[in-house]
Amino acid sequence: MAQRSKEKDLKGVIPGVLRILRKFSPYIRQQRVLIFGSFLALLVETGLRLLEPWPLKYVFDYILIPAHNNSANVTNSYTFGLSPIVLLTLSAVSIVAITGIGSIAAYMSTYGMSLAVVRVLSEVRANVFNHLQHLSLSFHQNSKSGDLIARVTADIEKMRTVTVKTALPLITNIVCLLGMLAIMFWLNWELALVVAAIFPILSLFTGNMISRIRKFAKKHRDSEGVLAATTGETIGAIKVVQVLSLQKMLHGVFAAQNQKSLDEAIESLRLSAALERAVQILMAIIVAVVLWRGSHVVLHKELTPGELLVFMTYLRNAFEPMRKVSNQIGQIAKATASGERVVELLDFEPNVRDLPGVQKAHPFFGTVRFENVCFGYDTGRDILKDISFVVHPGQQVAVVGLSGSGKSTLLSLILRLYDPEAGRILIDGQDIREYTIDSLRQQVSVVLQDSVLFAVSVRENIAYGKLGATDKEVEQAARLANAHEFIMNLPQDYDTILSERGGTLSGGQRQRIAIARAAIRQAPIVILDEPTTGLDNASERTVNAALEKLTEGRTTFVISHNLRAVQNADVILYVEEGRILEQGTHKELMGLGSRYATLYRMQNIVDNTSSKGDTYAIGA
Repeated sequence: MAQRSKEKDLKGVIPGVLRILRKFSPYIRQQRVLIFGSFLALLVETGLRLLEPWPLKYVFDYILIPAHNNSANVTNSYTFGLSPIVLLTLSAVSIVAITGIGSIAAYMSTYGMSLAVVRVLSEVRANVFNHLQHLSLSFHQNSKSGDLIARVTADIEKMRTVTVKTALPLITNIVCLLGMLAIMFWLNWELALVVAAIFPILSLFTGNMISRIRKFAKKHRDSEGVLAATTGETIGAIKVVQVLSLQKMLHGVFAAQNQKSLDEAIESLRLSAALERAVQILMAIIVAVVLWRGSHVVLHKELTPGELLVFMTYLRNAFEPMRKVSNQIGQIAKATASGERVVELLDFEPNVRDLPGVQKAHPFFGTVRFENVCFGYDTGRDILKDISFVVHPGQQVAVVGLSGSGKSTLLSLILRLYDPEAGRILIDGQDIREYTIDSLRQQVSVVLQDSVLFAVSVRENIAYGKLGATDKEVEQAARLANAHEFIMNLPQDYDTILSERGGTLSGGQRQRIAIARAAIRQAPIVILDEPTTGLDNASERTVNAALEKLTEGRTTFVISHNLRAVQNADVILYVEEGRILEQGTHKELMGLGSRYATLYRMQNIVDNTSSKGDTYAIGA
């Protein structure tokens, strides 16, 4: 998907952050009360931080300096007529009070904001996962699963970590800096202008650096997605990898990708470190200049020593936030790259979705009609061309032909895994695009060649065919699929937890659970996708018996390479290069003596003894 997406040339962090905030705004609004309260606590914390040096000013100007100069006590409106000892006591107590109350406010602000962020990103992650499930099959076929997993997990976790540990402190630092700058101007505008001059210099210097950091961070996140995809693909095909001795070759591929990711990470870290050190040098220069000029101002009686102390305290305190700001912006630049990857995924619209004004499908009778249907995965390259046929309720239809002729694609259109580019598909006389996708698919049962089982209990695997099914319905479906007996012999019978993809079961057992999952739906339309391929003769016979019960009285589509397995079908469609070249019963097609008849005779000649009898088989 990354290759299909256009990488936007966003300079700096702010545009990317704004894009992310716009996308996440519905989730943020749900936490507005918590965010508002936390922001108020942030303002209280900032105000108290600005008050921290002022008790020192009073002690310095009205107690220490007069005492050092052996002068009389200075009494004016700023001391409120208080004696030095009372003023000293109040100053000491105020330091403790300011720090204590400020700490409480900081706790409330940090905890509240962090809680809001965690809630928002948890909702985002759930929405991303849900969105992924609804994206079209063509999207998933063109995407790497490892990269998608990285976006759902690592990228969102990166956003959470940086937001809580970096973005929120950045907000505090910026508000504090603005407050310090305002008081500096109030104390002495000339010195404040010197301090303010650092900001445009810093902005000019860091602008290019931040843009480069963000570029390398985006590359690094994409490389991490490729690494995750390579790892997932290798682990998923570990048996093939070991059988073909591909370990060394794949290690080389992974090592190259890993080195590329490392180089990008190192460059990003180098730029971040350079940015931080540059800010440190600039701040040292500005402190020296303010100290030199501020001393002259005090000597000319334009500023008291205590006020210069407050000014220098602000400046020294500002140094750390400003140094952190540069580093924090660099971290946010990296997190923005992760956020944009998540937004990119959320912005991807599914090709197949419910259209405006659709309605829930009525209970199907099972009449299926294709009218001049054309479809291609790529524009200008049709896989199916002008497909037309009619299937009546309860009929069994076999779709046969050579591999790659478009058989599976044809039946995928019934489930709306794809939508035709031209023509239409009708069930009971109504275009299937006028039904909601869920209500359409709930009335179609599918048994695949490689039926996927989930790492949950047997009971749950069967019940996935009909969410909310009772235990009785699960058992009835299992009995229909000839699966009840072997299930009862499992360690915890129906409550036995299966391994990933049902790896601890035999092929025949997996297929019978898959048939039970299809049977519990009691759908009027059934699609069989070569469910007996690779099974031994005994398992094949058991599965075939279950399939006969599953398809009885239902409109059934069977895609098969084994022509003898479907010779009793009501209708046989011979597909070649995306077109239906022949259709009719086995007897009618054999009478034509054309493609179907030729292929049937060839199969008998090649291996007559390997005929699978009444096997239901569906090809790709």
